[in-house]
Amino acid sequence: MTTLQTVFEKARADRRAALVGYLPAGFPTKDGAIAAATAMVEAGCDVIEIGLPYSDPLMDGPTIQAAVHTALTGGTRIADVMHTVEGVAKTGAAVLVMTYWNPIDRYGAERFARELANAGGVGTITPDLTPEEAGPWRRFSAEAGIDTVFLVAPSSTDERIQAVADCCTGFVYAASLMGVTGARASVSVAAAGLVERTRTHTGLPVCVGLGVGTGAQAAEVAGYADGVIVGSAFIRRLLDAPDEAAGLSAVRELAAELAAGVRA
Repeated sequence: MTTLQTVFEKARADRRAALVGYLPAGFPTKDGAIAAATAMVEAGCDVIEIGLPYSDPLMDGPTIQAAVHTALTGGTRIADVMHTVEGVAKTGAAVLVMTYWNPIDRYGAERFARELANAGGVGTITPDLTPEEAGPWRRFSAEAGIDTVFLVAPSSTDERIQAVADCCTGFVYAASLMGVTGARASVSVAAAGLVERTRTHTGLPVCVGLGVGTGAQAAEVAGYADGVIVGSAFIRRLLDAPDEAAGLSAVRELAAELAAGVRA
């Protein structure tokens, strides 16, 4: 199993940033999610985040909301998320689950961590779980051998960044802006400063997400971050495709463009 540590060590040796792609389980279909994520890996993604579809997506913009709606109406459940992780992990990429806390809590945190590890997942990103409430989840994750990733934002104080970084293993997720997910015309100017501040509090890699959608933007972020996270741009390619084959071709093309960007 490829670990996050291995991914970032290899990227560092190659003098580049890691490329992290996001896609919800169950989108465009249950099998289609595995196929799309596999195409993303084959074209250059080092890490895949599998989103757990949830009915109250607090930080997700309209593009991801549309994909999540498709997944939920298609009957996607946690068992399908684990199946997706298992399928994508076979590509050799490091696979995380990105999820809000409530589904884990309802499912059973210890059970979720154990099943994720058994499926080949290497960790989770939990955007709405605060450091103050993360103790049990960190313990269950450590026992299962999976990483925990939490978010810092441009509004985070130095004290808050330290508290979040202390909860992280694998990497720290730096949200480039105050707002919801979505590809944008430019990446927030606050991102570079946030990465710099975060590095004063941790030796972990710092990855930037929210707003990246082109190879040029990936190259820009790769100039100061250890990893570049892209989600909505991949989903938009699938939403706009006339059929699944065209969608796979489109995400493969975008992944190749982004992969070239992080290597520029």
